[in-house]
Amino acid sequence: MGKGYWVAIGVCVLMLACGGGGSEGASGSTTVPTVDDVSSPDTVIGTGTPASCTAEAFVAAVAKGGKITFNGGTAPFTIKLTEPAKVINSHPDVVIDGGGLVTLSGGGTTRILYMNTCDEAQVWTTEHCDNQATPTLTVQNLTFIDGNSSAETDYDGGGAIWVRGGRFKAVNCTFQNNVCASTGADVGGEALRVTSQYNSLPVYLVNCIFGGAAGYGNEGSNGGAISSIGVSWSIYNCTFSYNKAVGNGGNPADSGTLGGGSGGAIYNDGNTMTLAIYDSLIEHNEVKAYGSAIFFVTNDYSGNIYLEDTTIRANTGGSWYPVVPGISMHSTTKFQQVNCTITE
Repeated sequence: MGKGYWVAIGVCVLMLACGGGGSEGASGSTTVPTVDDVSSPDTVIGTGTPASCTAEAFVAAVAKGGKITFNGGTAPFTIKLTEPAKVINSHPDVVIDGGGLVTLSGGGTTRILYMNTCDEAQVWTTEHCDNQATPTLTVQNLTFIDGNSSAETDYDGGGAIWVRGGRFKAVNCTFQNNVCASTGADVGGEALRVTSQYNSLPVYLVNCIFGGAAGYGNEGSNGGAISSIGVSWSIYNCTFSYNKAVGNGGNPADSGTLGGGSGGAIYNDGNTMTLAIYDSLIEHNEVKAYGSAIFFVTNDYSGNIYLEDTTIRANTGGSWYPVVPGISMHSTTKFQQVNCTITE
């Protein structure tokens, strides 16, 4: 991993030990990610003004790989894309740092970022594309708005970012008003969609906001904020609010429906996996089918949910809450909570 990918915090020894199978933390790690060091970037986009930070330069920088920063002045600015920036699998370890000033916009017409180790168009680098360590993609100190993947057919979901393979993390990022297709039994991840990670290690989200206020939520068929298949997540100090899963009929789809409508904030499907959430807030999300806050279903009835110092409240819609309000999961799912508030 790139320099700065991990930083130790002693309090995590207990927290991660509780997580269960599939999580890097559960295997004994006492670390969580922080921002990567970008003091020596490979590419600096811009020459001091927002106008010099073009969408074309951003797309080219992502394709080149390495550490990417921006020089657009000292005030916040937006780069509006007309096509997604795509990671080339033979150009690994992409780090994009917006310095807290950069907003990447899909303009309501396009996804913003795409990484797929099994897409030969992005260079197929191994014979086991579904389980390889590189490339890695880190986004930090950025805002993602108005991404739209609803026209995608081969790789649906992931209105702002779509990921398969390698490793992904987001630190200090905000995701607002991103959308994917509004129907489909397993279409999802209005902001972020992930379908595999190297050696089943977790996706990390740290200090991120998904929605955050009325009128800024992300919206699509399932997983109002994030969606995955067979992927573990470790989530720290994040807010998920005002996101919507607007599909109808669940998964598999009820007769006469197109399916979807599960996981107002989070949609996790697959087999052995862990969803671990710490110091986070999940509120005011909406669904039509299941899991107003979280939908977590493992096909082999394995998997774990661990919550600590987290509040889940005021999420609406849906049904099938066998253990606690707002979370749809099998009654046999290993579920632990420490110092949490979970209400309707």
